[in-house]
Amino acid sequence: MAPNSNIIIIRHAQAEHNVFYDYSIHDAPLTALGKEQAAALSRRVANLQQEADLIITSPMRRTLQTTRLGWAPAIERLGGLENVICLPELQECNNYACDTGSSREALEADPKFAGFNFERLTPEWTSKKGFWGTDQQALDHRAKKVRQFLRDRPEKNIVVVAHGGIIRRIAATPAGPSSHTWWNAEVRIFQFNPESVHTEDCWLHQTEDVAVTGGYGPTGAEIDINQTNGSL
Repeated sequence: MAPNSNIIIIRHAQAEHNVFYDYSIHDAPLTALGKEQAAALSRRVANLQQEADLIITSPMRRTLQTTRLGWAPAIERLGGLENVICLPELQECNNYACDTGSSREALEADPKFAGFNFERLTPEWTSKKGFWGTDQQALDHRAKKVRQFLRDRPEKNIVVVAHGGIIRRIAATPAGPSSHTWWNAEVRIFQFNPESVHTEDCWLHQTEDVAVTGGYGPTGAEIDINQTNGSL
């Protein structure tokens, strides 16, 4: 781990399920507005484009699109899409179609994602079972594995593009998941808590708010809560 590593966390731009409150859309992609938000993000974080040492993304369609559009200058500077780490542990939390990824074969066959390296995607990564499960214990364990992965990287400035639900668990404290409501294409910078960085939990703490280029779009779990409340 580089001393005082910066973990630059971004929630994806607006996706189709954020607009229509429809979690039946499989591996929901960005909307046209979401693509504009991601492209605008590229300009809003110009300094971070020059400082980023590594880019890591969830391999879901909306995060891949946000990564490609929002971090294009950094990707080019770092040698291209093949050097972006597609980390399946960053997938969203819920067992809904909108939060379930696509197979490695489907992504590799889609020209929109040509150039990304999907070697980390096993056949089980979309199963939502076992390690990939949606129960609280599995989610907390997966988020902890993400923090450990980030801690063990040597790079100083690491960009992480992910989803609101899993981000809240990655940014958890001993008291539980973060309660922050992440906006679409929101960027915040974290560092490891020096008191816990060498422990199994290796908690993060936020150091800076950077930018937001999108409005609020609920995560899958929040869509479920909204629809349940609306039926009461």
